[in-house]
Amino acid sequence: MGLKEEIKRRRTFAIVSHPDAGKTTLTEKLLLFGGAIHIAGAVKSNKIKKTATSDFMEIERQRGISVATSVMGFEYNGVKVNILDTPGHQDFAEDTFRTLTAVDSVIVVVDVAKGVEPQTKRLMEVCRMRKTPVIVFINKVDRDGKDPFDILDEIEEQLQIKVRPLSWPVGMGGRLKGVYNIFDQKFYYFAGEDKTTAEKPQEFKDLTDPLLDKTLGDRAQQLRNDLELVEGVYPSFNVQEYLNAEIAPVFFGSALYNFGVKELLESFIKIAPSPRPSMTVEREVQPYEENLTGFVFKIHANMDPKHRDRIAFVKLCSGVFRRNTNYTHVRLNRKMKFATPTAFMADKKSIVEEAYPGDIIGIHDTGNFKIGDTLTEGELINFKGLPSFSPEMFRYIENADPMKAKQLAKGIDQLMDEGVAQLFTLDMNGRKVIGCVGQLQFEVIEYRLLHEYGAQCRYEPFSMHKACWIKANDAAQWEDFKKRKYRSIAKDKHGRWVYLSETP
Repeated sequence: MGLKEEIKRRRTFAIVSHPDAGKTTLTEKLLLFGGAIHIAGAVKSNKIKKTATSDFMEIERQRGISVATSVMGFEYNGVKVNILDTPGHQDFAEDTFRTLTAVDSVIVVVDVAKGVEPQTKRLMEVCRMRKTPVIVFINKVDRDGKDPFDILDEIEEQLQIKVRPLSWPVGMGGRLKGVYNIFDQKFYYFAGEDKTTAEKPQEFKDLTDPLLDKTLGDRAQQLRNDLELVEGVYPSFNVQEYLNAEIAPVFFGSALYNFGVKELLESFIKIAPSPRPSMTVEREVQPYEENLTGFVFKIHANMDPKHRDRIAFVKLCSGVFRRNTNYTHVRLNRKMKFATPTAFMADKKSIVEEAYPGDIIGIHDTGNFKIGDTLTEGELINFKGLPSFSPEMFRYIENADPMKAKQLAKGIDQLMDEGVAQLFTLDMNGRKVIGCVGQLQFEVIEYRLLHEYGAQCRYEPFSMHKACWIKANDAAQWEDFKKRKYRSIAKDKHGRWVYLSETP
């Protein structure tokens, strides 16, 4: 298979939502349909003693939430699907925002009972800014929720995008009978009572089939009326408008109970974009270019705590990545060769010989990479658009176990490279300060230091509210400023001067 064919068959997308809308469960079921896993693990289920594949960090398993983006790939009907399951919690939004730079499309998950929530709106703003195509999956229709037409109106108003339903629920909650796929004009009826397992739905290709009336009773006519209203109210679906991020196709279903998930997947691989052009400071990179380009959008320490490995996640934008081939690390202007590039299934990795635009590969890193770094075959270009946030919460971090000072220092050093928190060293006394965007990040750092590095830390209050990076052209003025604000002057991990402000 040639380069063009490999690129055209790739679909790289992120699943985003507000916490607890069900995106990690949806990821599990997509992997299940793709044959990548054989048992779906409910994130919060007492019936299934297994956690979600994408929640591979121990703290994620305990909390039942995602705190880091995980990458998973599988083949489905000849299409290579790359899923990035992102954190929903706003305290980890920075990780999610960076992930959105590495995908070609997005599936937004909305809880049918709660509707559009604040974090979903913020994530949609990023998609709109980047003109990323969006599919909406309205989840949890197995529970009583808002009227389908009401929630569609809410999505249009809150997310500021035109919608077009491509599937429709028959009933809701305990009265749920199934899902009609408007895109394929088929009705899928779910007959199983044990809804924790996936069952093959019955299929009705023709809505006038008398068997549909026999199966659904008076709900059959309600379905016909709803679909007639859908056709009258919403514009017909145009794939190009979706690819231009002008309209969002909407699917209804229940990730937990497998309603509508297969239909979502099969429609997605038909309409979702293959790898798209990427912007650098210097020029636009086309995926079909022969020379390799890619950028680091995430770094994760201790993917395997037994080996203390650190992985740089690289999104390939053009060319073909080959194992044991020299590539240029643009920031360092140095040739580097990678013997064990890996593909992912959450924390499970396999060595790859070749990878193509749209793929996410992992490169073992000994400290050479930073978020935003570029790999090329010699061209000096720099990808742009990776966001960086100034911390809004600060704490002194102290060693709670003097016997583990080295472990603590190493742990802090590696965890800060992941980009979800920042380390500052005060100039006046050398005390270490951690800066985060959200409170939960402090808990995750403390937990990971203890369980991954065997180091104990404790936090102390530090009443600052903003970090401002400083460049001084006048040495005398800078020295005067440092003397007057000596309590608030620090250096970041890379040796740059920072002013920690007492006011937001």
